[in-house]
Amino acid sequence: MKKSCKRKWSPILFSIMIFLGGNALAQPSEVKKETAVLSLDQALRIAMEKNKDIRKALEYRNQVEGRYVEERAAALPQFLLQSGFSRDWDESQKALFRTIPLGRETRNVTVGFSQILYSFGQVEAAIRAAKVGLKTADDQLRFYQQAALKEVSSAFYDVLLSKELYILARQNLEQRIRHSNEARKKHQAGTATDYDILAAEVAVENARPEVIRTENLIRILRDKLRFLLGLENEEVDAQGSLSAPISPYPVFEESIAQAWKNRPELSDLKHRIGISEELLNLAKAGNMPRLNLQAGYGWQSQDYQPGQAEGPIWSAGLFVSFPFFDGLRTQGKITRAKSDLATLKIEEAKLIDAIVLQTHEAVNLVREAGEIVKGLSGTVSQAQRLLSMAEQGYQLGVKTRLDVDDAQLNLTLAQSNLTKARRDYQVAQTTLNWVMGIIKAPVPLAASKKE
Repeated sequence: MKKSCKRKWSPILFSIMIFLGGNALAQPSEVKKETAVLSLDQALRIAMEKNKDIRKALEYRNQVEGRYVEERAAALPQFLLQSGFSRDWDESQKALFRTIPLGRETRNVTVGFSQILYSFGQVEAAIRAAKVGLKTADDQLRFYQQAALKEVSSAFYDVLLSKELYILARQNLEQRIRHSNEARKKHQAGTATDYDILAAEVAVENARPEVIRTENLIRILRDKLRFLLGLENEEVDAQGSLSAPISPYPVFEESIAQAWKNRPELSDLKHRIGISEELLNLAKAGNMPRLNLQAGYGWQSQDYQPGQAEGPIWSAGLFVSFPFFDGLRTQGKITRAKSDLATLKIEEAKLIDAIVLQTHEAVNLVREAGEIVKGLSGTVSQAQRLLSMAEQGYQLGVKTRLDVDDAQLNLTLAQSNLTKARRDYQVAQTTLNWVMGIIKAPVPLAASKKE
């Protein structure tokens, strides 16, 4: 009896354990991440706060601030507290001087002071270079902010485009399915052939891959947007429209003038040239005299073998150092500093040429995208009318299935091209603003509420 009970209950217990274990394993997979549906302004605000390139640029600014404080310290007074204890024992003079003490203990506490009075411009040049470095840090921050805003905007429009293409692919598939159903009904009524049914089914199957492809594209582009926003464990989606009025086309002369004025890369190079000039001055003063003031005050106690002495101690003096020959080390530093300065000026000229090319390209792309949007806006309505006429003619028997398929294909292409053109126009406008250095982040929510 006992054995039979065990055989009867063991499968039941095993099933319960599997059920509980299966539920425990299934629980984590049931937890779904919430998707944050963002507008473009919301996405840009998040990017300004969490984008990793921007955060890196902020840390770089902190480093430059630390460097400025470090260089400025050379011009400020230096104070040093020293304390020590020592014990000496000397028997080398014992045979000559019987009264000389053999041992001594010394205790002292001293506060030292030093101040550079004159360094032939070395300290001043280092401080000026570090101060200009703060401006380069601001330029770097602006550069990464504008780059992040441009990339996030483009990724946002790409998500909207992929969603529009998915909708068009779904509509095309649904249309093909309706045609297939109609062909079957006509076949039952004796007005369609097996060829018509087979052609409709083939059209349905050919429309399915585009739906799968665009659906996967949405996931890929949403992940890219999340990466650019700097989000870790959140899903994001874009909400908005690609439609935008066509603004007056930009003029190259006005655009390039804005670029000269606002591009952070140009400002950064100018400031770096200023730093290089100060470093050249610093190198030239490397073998020049320096004048320092040093002073100290403290207390000292000495215990000799026969007695003890203690009291305050102080010292003060001016010290001149003149490294009039350092093995041509200063000359080498001067040569290197001049080369660095010349290299930066070459980079500036190269950047100016690149900005001219970028501005030409951005202006032309805006014009091109705008003209395509204007041209395709009427084409879509014409293609819709053509499809409607083809379907009505097919129902009346004056049009063939091939005519309907051609009309449907033309409509799908026109809608896809118009959607892509609208996306290209938005991206071209964003790129032009980036080229001119005027792309800006939206006002933070806290600031906008105060206003």
